[in-house]
Amino acid sequence: MKIERDAHMLELPWPFTGRAGELELVRRSLAAGRHGIVVTGPAGCGKTRLATEALRGTGCAKVSGTPGTHRIPFAAFAHLLPEPVSLHRAVQLLSGVRLLLVDDAHLLDDSSAALVHHLAVHGRTRLVVVARDTGPLPGAVSRLWTGEVLPRLALEPLPDDDLADLLTAGTGGRLEPLTMNRLRRLAAGDLRLLRDLSAALGEHALLTPVPGTPTAAWRGPVPLTETVRLRAAAVLGRTDPTDRETLDRLAFTDPLAPHLDDDFDLPSLERLEADGLVTISPSGEVTLAHPLYGPVLRAAAGTLRTRRLTRTPDEYTAALKSESAALEDRLQAADVRPVPLPVGDWLLAETAAVPADYAALRARYDRLRGALREAASWAREGLRTTPDDALCHRELSLSTTQLGEPHPGSFVVGSGDGTGAVAGVAGSGSPVVGSGDGTGAAVGEPHMRPGDCEGAAAVGVACSGSPVVGSGDRSGAAVGEPCPGPSATPPGGRIGTAVDGPYEDWTAAYDAVRRGVAPPADGSLPPGSPFARHAEALARADGPALDRAAALLEARGFLLFAAEAHAQAVAAHRDPSAARLSRTRAITLARRCQGARTPALAGLALGELTARQRQIVTLAAAGLSNREIADRLTLSIRTVGNHLYGAYTRLGASDRGALPRLTDLPGTRSA
Repeated sequence: MKIERDAHMLELPWPFTGRAGELELVRRSLAAGRHGIVVTGPAGCGKTRLATEALRGTGCAKVSGTPGTHRIPFAAFAHLLPEPVSLHRAVQLLSGVRLLLVDDAHLLDDSSAALVHHLAVHGRTRLVVVARDTGPLPGAVSRLWTGEVLPRLALEPLPDDDLADLLTAGTGGRLEPLTMNRLRRLAAGDLRLLRDLSAALGEHALLTPVPGTPTAAWRGPVPLTETVRLRAAAVLGRTDPTDRETLDRLAFTDPLAPHLDDDFDLPSLERLEADGLVTISPSGEVTLAHPLYGPVLRAAAGTLRTRRLTRTPDEYTAALKSESAALEDRLQAADVRPVPLPVGDWLLAETAAVPADYAALRARYDRLRGALREAASWAREGLRTTPDDALCHRELSLSTTQLGEPHPGSFVVGSGDGTGAVAGVAGSGSPVVGSGDGTGAAVGEPHMRPGDCEGAAAVGVACSGSPVVGSGDRSGAAVGEPCPGPSATPPGGRIGTAVDGPYEDWTAAYDAVRRGVAPPADGSLPPGSPFARHAEALARADGPALDRAAALLEARGFLLFAAEAHAQAVAAHRDPSAARLSRTRAITLARRCQGARTPALAGLALGELTARQRQIVTLAAAGLSNREIADRLTLSIRTVGNHLYGAYTRLGASDRGALPRLTDLPGTRSA
């Protein structure tokens, strides 16, 4: 009998991203003396791709369950079994297969499921079994792990950071962060749906270039492609008029969740809940079960139905104010951990008209938690509707400066001698803001517009966002006072108050801490706060205390500040192993800050390399080829290649194209 082997595993259009630990676990499960593994998880989370990567190049045999064949005996094994056989005979015929991938095992017919179980018990065939963890499973498949025949790896959805990397790699880095966030929400962990949606944006020309950046944005309805309709078939295909009316009403209440008492047809809700199409919270809020359902139903509705069901602008305005107030309260409490903000996200996605004051608030919140590219995108959104908004300009300048990407037409924060908050190179028409004495917060003369800073001779911006007003002679007499310009505080709202409120009174002092300068013990930082503890640990050059302060900052959501505290701990530690651990933590957090480049973080990655690796990586980052490096250092080309390969592993880089960014991670070079 000839057994077909799937030597060339399925090639997918997007690169394999994340799951390094899971990949190693699957590979180890196939080592000598082991019988294999079962990989389970929700639909589209990457189970098959993980198995494909783990088995790449092994020449394994492959079978797969398919819908509609559960009544056909051994349907999945039809290509491996030459004729109708008994279970006993099937086990005999497949005894020569040493490695078998069983995909979509939840769709196996009972005979095929029993055969897989017998092969696992028999022990001669190593198995990688892939199955969904939702819905019914053949008993023989679930017994593989409940009966402890094979170990089980339960996959969680891919983390957001890895999803962003996947989208960047899969789309060539064309999408701006807010579009990436929207795609992630709609896909809800389904990587196939994520890929289909991003492909549809390109095919239907729904991406709009973002001025001044190499990225494109998506605003407006979801494209109703064949794939999208198929994924939403459960709601689009609902034929009962009452059920469809209920679904459409829920779709047009997004993002405002209605209540059970809001005149719903209760029997209809019961049917929809039983079919998994709606969810009802303990407090009685009713929402659609999948984030894709609402946008698809709205896109599929006709003009008259849309007019009838769309809520009034006043309802969204009130909800946006409530959401803004909640954000302001968190800022005042110095807690910037991520929170759901559905109203602003919905306005951004489907109306393309976000109030500038709200956009500035979102930008500041994201910037403080280290999401610098998202912060810059929110600031640009505000400037689309209000081009002269001072707060949005300020947030865009701060975010792009800390990314090493100066904001044209505004100002760049830096000190006169390069030791200030962030050194940068101004864009066209953008003077660099320098400190008068090189020691204080950045003060100087930025590009100013009429009405921005009435009565102020000079205005600067400290590293973490506090506006700094200097005297006419640039002595920096008034530090920490907000710019008094009329456009800095939107009339009648709390957003401007929060941005320029009490929290800003001490941020200039904390900026000095971030730059490595401990402020005087005068209570300028809130006593007992993570910021004060950071300053105290820095003043004592106490490495363990700096690490503890970093942990407190991370717990509050200040990821960039935490990375900087860990980076400062590297030099403060006396124990080399503790210093290496602090460096690793700093690099890990810095990478979550979307490419932040601040003085405290410069050169972190190179500290993980040997002296020779640092030398070679620096030359490679400057653009030299392996041969040129070999000639300059009197080494063989092979030795240079080996050093680079080892450096790639330590830096987490895939090739030399990433070296300019990593060699000063997060450094000061423009991305």
